[in-house]
Amino acid sequence: MPMPKRTRVPERRAWLRRAAALLAGLAAAAATTTIAAAGFDLAQLTAQLARVKSGEATFTEKRRVEMLDRTLESSGRLVFRAPDTFIRETLKPRREKLEVSGNVLTMSLGDRSRTLQLDSAPEAAVIVEAVRGTLTGNREALERLFECALSGSAERWSLDLVPRDLRLRGQVASVRVSGRGAVVREVQVLLADGDRSTMTIEPLPASAAP
Repeated sequence: MPMPKRTRVPERRAWLRRAAALLAGLAAAAATTTIAAAGFDLAQLTAQLARVKSGEATFTEKRRVEMLDRTLESSGRLVFRAPDTFIRETLKPRREKLEVSGNVLTMSLGDRSRTLQLDSAPEAAVIVEAVRGTLTGNREALERLFECALSGSAERWSLDLVPRDLRLRGQVASVRVSGRGAVVREVQVLLADGDRSTMTIEPLPASAAP
């Protein structure tokens, strides 16, 4: 049953916050190639990641909600298809689905669904662009939208992304994407209010993907 177009502000914010939390797990790229150790930098990393055109993975997530003073756990399946489609299907503890295609974000929870333009949800869009820019190896977009700090080595790296826009930084403090070679294995999101999530990703080989 579609949600009304005129949604009360508290309810809309709840959907956006849930979207922001779910979007922490949209990194599903899988590859087996590695990056040369010499000259390892953002250009080298993004060039390697850009070669990955699609991927499927399973995920487990731990999300700390300060207001509830508890940690929530979930698990499910992730799909990425270049250039701009991401699907997260949560299977436990309850079924829900989030899909991003271009500038459109669609969330389904039980018998309710909501579709948003990312432009109208900047706190969700900043996470989408962090993940999408990393998965597609879009160095120009990453450097335009974020202060980027790459650490580690080709075998084990972490990319810290802090929004350049101070207004967005007031919603999403930072996103950290970590991986091994060209394989994204973890996404951490820290919201400005202290809520945070850690998504651990296990890529599926092509033969095992549904």
